[in-house]
Amino acid sequence: MSVSLRRRVAELLLVAISFIAIGNVRAAAERHLLYVGEPGIRSDVEWGGVGILVFDMDRGHRFLRRIPTLDAAPGQPPEAVKGICASARTHRIYLSTPLRLLCVDMDTESILWNRTYDGGCDRMAISPDGSIIYLPTLEGPSWHVLDAHTGDVIRTVRTDSGSHNTIYGLNGEHAYLAGLKSPLLSVTDASAHNVVKTIGPFSNVIRPFTINRKQTTCYVNVNDRLGFEIGDLKTGKVLCRVDVPKAVKGPVKRHGCPSHGIGLTPDETQLWLSDGANSRVHVFDATKMPPAWIASMPVRDQPGWITFSLDGRYAYPSTGEVFDVKTRKIVGTLTDEMGRRVQSEKMVEIDFNNDLPVRTGDQFGLGRKR
Repeated sequence: MSVSLRRRVAELLLVAISFIAIGNVRAAAERHLLYVGEPGIRSDVEWGGVGILVFDMDRGHRFLRRIPTLDAAPGQPPEAVKGICASARTHRIYLSTPLRLLCVDMDTESILWNRTYDGGCDRMAISPDGSIIYLPTLEGPSWHVLDAHTGDVIRTVRTDSGSHNTIYGLNGEHAYLAGLKSPLLSVTDASAHNVVKTIGPFSNVIRPFTINRKQTTCYVNVNDRLGFEIGDLKTGKVLCRVDVPKAVKGPVKRHGCPSHGIGLTPDETQLWLSDGANSRVHVFDATKMPPAWIASMPVRDQPGWITFSLDGRYAYPSTGEVFDVKTRKIVGTLTDEMGRRVQSEKMVEIDFNNDLPVRTGDQFGLGRKR
């Protein structure tokens, strides 16, 4: 090898080493945090108290700190958290209770505003650009469409469905509205903010639900079904109904619904389902139609929700366990600064790079397959 060629090889090696070093610095600078709204199981403070609890997902979900929110009035229980969402673009976290919507600054972790709305509040959703929030009234007739910066109402969408759960499509074009009094899932045009179609009817009223990234399919919990139903978001038809095999429905402590909690892994290969009656989560192969049961895992209480980390590595049932999705083994449990076992149906991932928020997850287990 000539001297000039050896020099050129050495130069290329130095460039490669530099790129690797820069990549390692960037990777080390990125942090993945889990924000958990409390009280996230009704008004019960035994599962984590009051506030937003922050956990370090990169270090065994170690408890980091508590962001103060609302203290209860003397002699009154605290307001239950009904929903949580966040925007990396605007550096804001939102928390709803039956009475109000709170806006928290991510950088200072202080409350920017605290607003009440006619009809109360339920589980809201925020647009991908962080500019619009769909806020359901508390099991009422309508959703408030809010300016996410100010909290001002800019429009009202009326469905008369017992407004409850809300999903914003990841492309920002549609919002999905489910009520506690209707078997129909309403779909809005998220620019005009009016209902453009309905999906269903499903076999009973809709409880938690999720959708895939392409917004072609929805997976829906309904009252009285230990399992789920699947709807076609393009045609509006119900495609199939899936029950958990060999599982027996029984009494549940919350929600009055045997399966309350459903989510897709981000790669959309698996669907995880809550089973309150049997204190289990069930896993289905979502690459098949209908999805095929794979496994069942016990949890420490009756689960009422489930979501996932953005990278698909972890599953979070509301009972506070941390599951490794690949092995379906419990690899941790959420515990607060007082050693209490944390439970919550309201949690969202926020990722930071050099202390700047770069992306956020969603309280629903949304499909994210590109």
